[in-house]
Amino acid sequence: MTRRVGTRPALAWLLVGAIPVLFLGVFFAYPVVSILGRGISDGSVLEVIRRRSTGRLLWFTVWQAVASTVLTLLAGLPAAWVVARVQVPGRRFLRALLIVPFVLPTLVVGAALQATFERFGLDDPDGGLRLQGTVWAILLAHVVFNVAVVVRIVGGYWALLDPRVEEAARVLGANRWRVAWEVLIPRLAPALWSAAGIVFLFCFTSFGVILTVGGPTHPTVETEIWRYATQRTDFTTAAALAILQLLTVVALLVMINRLERRTASGAVARRPVPARAVRSVRQALGVAAALLPALVLVVVPLGVLVERSLAVGGGHGFGNYRGLGTSGANGLFVSPLAAVRNSLAYAAVATALAVLVGGLASVVVVHAGRRSGRGLHLALMIPLGTSAVTLGFGMLIALDSPPLDLRTSRIIVPIAQALVGIPFVVRSLVPSLRAVDPRQREAAAVLGASPTRARREVDLPIAARSLLVGAAFSFAISLGEFGATSFLTRPDAPTVPVAMFRLLGQPGAVLRGQAMALGTLLAGLTAVSVLVIERLRPKDALGW
Repeated sequence: MTRRVGTRPALAWLLVGAIPVLFLGVFFAYPVVSILGRGISDGSVLEVIRRRSTGRLLWFTVWQAVASTVLTLLAGLPAAWVVARVQVPGRRFLRALLIVPFVLPTLVVGAALQATFERFGLDDPDGGLRLQGTVWAILLAHVVFNVAVVVRIVGGYWALLDPRVEEAARVLGANRWRVAWEVLIPRLAPALWSAAGIVFLFCFTSFGVILTVGGPTHPTVETEIWRYATQRTDFTTAAALAILQLLTVVALLVMINRLERRTASGAVARRPVPARAVRSVRQALGVAAALLPALVLVVVPLGVLVERSLAVGGGHGFGNYRGLGTSGANGLFVSPLAAVRNSLAYAAVATALAVLVGGLASVVVVHAGRRSGRGLHLALMIPLGTSAVTLGFGMLIALDSPPLDLRTSRIIVPIAQALVGIPFVVRSLVPSLRAVDPRQREAAAVLGASPTRARREVDLPIAARSLLVGAAFSFAISLGEFGATSFLTRPDAPTVPVAMFRLLGQPGAVLRGQAMALGTLLAGLTAVSVLVIERLRPKDALGW
């Protein structure tokens, strides 16, 4: 009898966890392993990895990611302090504004920076000041793209730290720099490691940024996977680079998880400490100075993107937007506006899949065994750091026979997008589920509720808003997914990023203007999604 009681919960968790495990196995692991296996069977992967050119390629990819991470932390930490500790008007709008570039396609961010360089004369080809096509342009684009990660993760954790600890150190005679280095930074270490790991991950696997602002003279592992797989059809080299990238990503995720646990401290509040109002001109100037770097990096490129979308001939107007309703002359099979409708439809389906799979996975991560929960959590994070090119190309190659012949099916696009959205659902939902007081379930059980009903009646209402936040994040991310989608979309059903890439790849000011208009529309849709996130997000919520 005792064995049956103990077996039933284990069987229930097995059934709940089967759906996310099968989804991840069929649509992520199988395609990635297939494309890697194809490359390995065609030649010697070890020979490719031993090449000096591969070493140089990996070195550049790593050091630009490290430099981008450091610069992003420097730009984002002051803004994180404002979000965490200062009561400023429109704080939710500020958080929403800073995250817009993060959920935009890297292609749009790159195009916005290109337009910014042109607008301010930073692309002089005659020997003057030139940023386009340089390492500095790559670093700047990565900071613009990832500064929101630092603000939201570090800012959310910072809000939990009691400021009286730093105040006590000041009373004992420590100056501001010593307090920051010896007291504040060690307390922020878990959030700093988490933010730095995520930023490095995105910079290490960056694709659209390298293509648009870096150019062919600054290849990374990700762009070389794309080039060898699509332009040279050298699957051995592409597979070797993909294996190298995947091993680096997994090692990074394991290391970051260990560092977070090692530096974790129990001396944090369950709810954010109330922010303090600005009471003097000096404090107001300090807050403005802290926000200025992050705001300039975000507002200026987006503002230039909007201005360029309105540029028609020698003036400004809505001609580029009117041109979005036509097709044929722009090199697309459909009008750009049809691409907007496709993106919205794909994103809706991808969000539904991400909520279903991510919701079930979150329940397993929180309530199942510690090892299985951690293992599933780590597995769900791997798609974020895997080459989108490898994933898209792998799905195209692997899912080519019944019952999984999805190459010509439109469902393959939202499936790929859902794989990127699931981690955001999990990151939004898991903290809320862990914050549920178990005594509430015990009280429900005393009143006669079964364990299933107790979780439904207690956990679901508490986690509902976090689930909606994760859904909104998944929707915004799906709208802008470009790497895998570029392989999987049909020519007659492109998404906005794919259509924009094709427009930017053709000569002519008119098509470039339409690309800017399309990017502005996508930025607007993304901004609406982010504002919904901030509206749904509880005031005392943490992290994302």
